[in-house]
Amino acid sequence: MPIIFSIFVLLLVQVKMAQLQQVGGPDEKEKTTALKDLLSRIDLDELMKKDEPPLEFPDTLEGFEYAFNDLGQLRHIKTGEPFVFNYREDLHRWNQKRYEALGEIITNHVYELLEKECNLEKVYLPVDASETEPKSFIFMSKDAMTNPDKLLVLIHGSGVVRAGQWARRLIINEDLDSGTQIPFIKRAMKENCGVIVLNPNENYIEVEKSKPLSQQPSPDSSDEPAEKRERRERISKDTKKRKEYEKYRNPQKEKETLQLYIRDNGSPEEHALYVWDNFISKAQAENVFFVAHSYGGLAFVELIIQREAEVKSKVAAVALTDSVHNVWHQEANKTVREWMRENCCNWVSSSEPLDTSVESMLPDCPRVSAGTERHELTSWKSFNSIFRFFSEALEAKNTKNKSAPSTTRRSNRIKSEDL
Repeated sequence: MPIIFSIFVLLLVQVKMAQLQQVGGPDEKEKTTALKDLLSRIDLDELMKKDEPPLEFPDTLEGFEYAFNDLGQLRHIKTGEPFVFNYREDLHRWNQKRYEALGEIITNHVYELLEKECNLEKVYLPVDASETEPKSFIFMSKDAMTNPDKLLVLIHGSGVVRAGQWARRLIINEDLDSGTQIPFIKRAMKENCGVIVLNPNENYIEVEKSKPLSQQPSPDSSDEPAEKRERRERISKDTKKRKEYEKYRNPQKEKETLQLYIRDNGSPEEHALYVWDNFISKAQAENVFFVAHSYGGLAFVELIIQREAEVKSKVAAVALTDSVHNVWHQEANKTVREWMRENCCNWVSSSEPLDTSVESMLPDCPRVSAGTERHELTSWKSFNSIFRFFSEALEAKNTKNKSAPSTTRRSNRIKSEDL
């Protein structure tokens, strides 16, 4: 109620000022100037801040009074209703912070499912990290490095998602099957395939920022010129105001933080390259398959540009889902583009039925409809088509190898090792 009253007062001031401007005259102009000055001092954000509830949220699903049911749907424990974003009316910022807090819990919940339900192991990066340096991690099946036949690599898109997720929004509003990579992992394991789940958005850790030396008082500051001292003090006051305002605008970060990037994993592209060099390229699997969603597709294209010969010799097929890669901007050469045409397929958001061919302006890989116009749903909607694509690619490769055994990748690799 106080918020509404404050907004009402503000609107009355604005209306009164407009009326005065229409009347004209010296006295009215002075009143208008005074009202403008008053209006400039009214901070609507500050008015709303006074009545905003504390931005303190539970750190467990039970604390939020939510749980996943047998269908993998997030439901309220007492009412059975789906998640409600607008928990408090007219408090969008508070609702958004609540949603983000729940999202962090969802991330940890998916991590637990990867370990307990999918039997994946968490592997920390960099592999030679010291105890004190920042670390990231990926998830791997126990046979990821030793499976001699097949290996599936999963790469999600950009944003808040982490290992094991396609889209946080789907996990919260739809179900775990559509929003996570768990169905892909289980299907791969059922088909005796090793699994590696990348974590390309885990690029840095945040630590409290220590006070810069430049803000420490100088031992002989009394000797500095008055003009210089006044300028320094004025800058210090302005900086303090900005920090206080930022603290209000982003109250969950009550202390200034510093981003410490993870060595060799500071971006999705670096992460994909690092995992390739240290794990995928060393895995025994004869056939590696990729599923890469959105920005994950860009990361894969960058990988093949950087490790073209290795990727071509080891990767059997790549399923992209609404990938945002661009072979021109990423400067993919002709041989890369030709390989992508033969070994990749991009399931894109489209109103056309699933697997319908979709025209493309880019000369890289075939594009087909994912059977949905929603970007975040493309991976789930094309699930069966993707595994059928992998099976067909493997069958075509085996047929080719039988007809020309002397030119297989394996024989070429053995010859190179012998040399």
